[in-house]
Amino acid sequence: MESKEKVSSAASGVVSVERIMEMIPHRYPFLMIDKVIEMVPDQYAIGLKNVSVNEQHFMGHFPSKPVMPGVLIIESMAQTSAVLVVETLGKESEGKLVYFMSVDEARFRKPVVPGDSLHVRVDKMQSRRNVWKFACVATVDGVKVAEAVISAMILD
Repeated sequence: MESKEKVSSAASGVVSVERIMEMIPHRYPFLMIDKVIEMVPDQYAIGLKNVSVNEQHFMGHFPSKPVMPGVLIIESMAQTSAVLVVETLGKESEGKLVYFMSVDEARFRKPVVPGDSLHVRVDKMQSRRNVWKFACVATVDGVKVAEAVISAMILD
């Protein structure tokens, strides 16, 4: 029997990292969300990324002043969006790939550094067949650090 924590539930909206790895194909070191802390299928999701100094990208970005690369913040938005898509479409969509189509209106407002808890909110703007569009905002301690509008396509 699976533990209650592992199972995602529209009622609680919480998705564990084990369940995320069942839903999307990403793995360490490229899994950019640790948990989904809130979700309403077909509407929005909030992913959590606990930023650690042990992450490989900090070895070179930057050794004396570690900063999470903006593209990885965008990737955390995409992965949170992918979890929302899979939860919305149901079990038959698990393991399918969700490909980026576009990133628009990306803005980076404040550096994300080791020790930060990055909260990524993705709101579904629209979906047509297998193409989805999301408004995304990343915050640390309630302060907006990045935002973007992303479009993605789900494929077998």
